[in-house]
Amino acid sequence: MTDRLTIALAQMNQRVGDLHANSEAILAMRRQAAGADLLLVPELQLVGYPPEDLVLKPAFLRETEAAAARLVAATAKPGPAVVFGSIVVREGKAYNAVIVADEGRELFVTLKHELPNYGTFDEKRVFSHGPLPEPFTFKGVKIGIPICEDLWLETVPRHLAERGAEILLSPNGSPYEIDKDDLRQRLFSGRAKEVGLPLVYLNRVGGQDELAFDGSSMVFNADGTRVIQMRDWEEQFLLTQWSKGTDGRWVCETSDTHALSPYPEDVYLAMVVALRDYVGRNGFPGVILGLSGGIDSALSAAVAVDALGADKVWGVMMPSAFTSQDSLDDAAGSADLLGLRHDVIPIASAVDALDAMLGSAFTGRQRDLAEENIQARLRMVTLMALSNKFGPMLLTTGNKSEMSVGYATLYGDMAGGYSVLKDAYKTTVFALSRWRNAHRPEGLLGPAGAVMPERVITKPPSAELRPDQKDEDSLPPYAKLDPILHGLIDRELSVHEVAAETGSDLALVASLEKMVLRAEYKRRQAPPGVKLGGRNFGRDRRYPITNAFRTGE
Repeated sequence: MTDRLTIALAQMNQRVGDLHANSEAILAMRRQAAGADLLLVPELQLVGYPPEDLVLKPAFLRETEAAAARLVAATAKPGPAVVFGSIVVREGKAYNAVIVADEGRELFVTLKHELPNYGTFDEKRVFSHGPLPEPFTFKGVKIGIPICEDLWLETVPRHLAERGAEILLSPNGSPYEIDKDDLRQRLFSGRAKEVGLPLVYLNRVGGQDELAFDGSSMVFNADGTRVIQMRDWEEQFLLTQWSKGTDGRWVCETSDTHALSPYPEDVYLAMVVALRDYVGRNGFPGVILGLSGGIDSALSAAVAVDALGADKVWGVMMPSAFTSQDSLDDAAGSADLLGLRHDVIPIASAVDALDAMLGSAFTGRQRDLAEENIQARLRMVTLMALSNKFGPMLLTTGNKSEMSVGYATLYGDMAGGYSVLKDAYKTTVFALSRWRNAHRPEGLLGPAGAVMPERVITKPPSAELRPDQKDEDSLPPYAKLDPILHGLIDRELSVHEVAAETGSDLALVASLEKMVLRAEYKRRQAPPGVKLGGRNFGRDRRYPITNAFRTGE
């Protein structure tokens, strides 16, 4: 029995399905942790989180079990015991599990008891519930391992405490959301005090399709005091020293605190990390986007340059007859400030060709939305032709406000491989643009200083698909629109509740609810985009497209 422990914490990135690379990364951390007693890595570190329906594939499960066995065997070399997440199959059922390995042997296996099945989480679809877990004894110390959701709910920590656990080590895969840092700190501080045990909350970092993982791992002593706050948005390795006091309680003696990114920096970094890993891990050489001179494309370009480097970002201005000189200048100004490639490819001749082609079919009809959407779709055709010819992924630039009410063209500006603004309301876009023009966090690949001309931020937003068009011609000002949309979408409030909370006209809110629901079929066909808030238009939202229910009627 010992009264001292050295526990190495490895806040790591991971690639879903890359069993070899993930295993090698764990072993590299183990070598770095030489002299420690235990190494803890995040949830499902061997397979990547979330594995989704890969878990339903028998071949994947077989290869995962083989990779886990090889990793266990690799611990025969000198080094600390490794506490790593994997998938365990028992009697034909797959479990989200943690394996403790040392000296080439499997010392202990615990299975996740609480399976989240809300928001982005769908674990009940692929995993079976494990029983209430027991602590395992390591060098005479009883250690409990609540896996992610097991720590977020009270049942498992209380059970482990009742069964004699002295320390809780919790590997997590907790995606980023706005304001989630405060929630985690309150919850886990309270959990430590509630069960009277010190606890480690270890989270992963990196992007995985629509999710961004911010790390932000923490350690709390039994009185709820936070003694360690690890960095957000980057990998970090940390050795922590633990001792057992005369009262029999274990204490983390290490103090290491890093300031977390405030709003809106955290939102911006979520976009950067998600895009970086999505582009890199899917093998794209870079991205291409329409650079219109507007704020959405300017911000998307800035995120792309910060994530990938200016040499991997290609902006294309595609003016039509309605494009202003200001937009031409602002697109060029953004490209110049960011240092990216900038081409101008006018679409006027293509618009004329479509007008002639459709002329007889459109005879007797006034010009309307159909002609406006042709411009957006011709721009998509142009960008996709360049993407096909040269290889960069098409980055879409629409924001959540537009997507909410259907102000996005199907097979036009919605088309592409990824959208960093998909979960960002227009007011968030303005806040991020102002912030990035004045700040550049360490580690970003873009320039210091302004990344877009000031006029891009201050001029009235416009799609420029008809003469003198402004967004506010048909929509409320974004400062009024976005709180309404947030209530209807993110908070799932009724029309009456939103009208009362925002002081808005009931008929306006009801009309916006209809627009939101009517656009569901469009959003179902939109590319993936990074989740920022509580209800993104992706994994979080599963509304039926055919849906007659309205709260405003």
